[in-house]
Amino acid sequence: MILDDQPHLGQDVKALNTTFGVYTEVGKHSFLENVTLDDYSYVMEFCYLQNVEVKKFSNIAAMVRIGPTDHPLDRPTMHHFTYRRKMYGFDEVDDEDFFAQRISRKTYVGYDTWIGHGAIIMPGVTIGNGVVIGSGAIITKDVEPYTIVVGSPGKILRPRFSPDIVQKLEAIQWWDWPHEKIKANFNDFLLDAASFVQKHYRG
Repeated sequence: MILDDQPHLGQDVKALNTTFGVYTEVGKHSFLENVTLDDYSYVMEFCYLQNVEVKKFSNIAAMVRIGPTDHPLDRPTMHHFTYRRKMYGFDEVDDEDFFAQRISRKTYVGYDTWIGHGAIIMPGVTIGNGVVIGSGAIITKDVEPYTIVVGSPGKILRPRFSPDIVQKLEAIQWWDWPHEKIKANFNDFLLDAASFVQKHYRG
């Protein structure tokens, strides 16, 4: 399989109000709602993404949940009969304000991120560029760029690179290079990060 400007969607993928960039892929039995999956990013099998903006070159492993919708904690009951009112014959319309509030709690996943198997990222969280989320982690707060976060709740294990390298990678913004430039410089992406920034940083 060679990816191109059309998204490659696996078996039984359901995508509602979702925008795909070029070279994107979604694994089988995944569900996406109110999602932007930007260029070169992929989602593996059995993932569930809602109200999420995923930047370029993101790597999302199987069984990941991003932006799980919440229930009304301030009401006497959390059950969805209070907002899916039509289902139960309590009203002619559903609670539009409640659903609008859900949609407004966007989750942002930065460039060149890796979300490990079975991780959960809560609504309204921002995952910085170059972040690694460990398998099974539960992320409830924003994550700084180029850090590795593990556990439940998620805690920083360590930074990936020195602050100097991080600053230079953020300045280079290689993820915005056109496909042809990435291809022409492909071997540089096999270098260690320090060598890469030494070659491409123009500060």
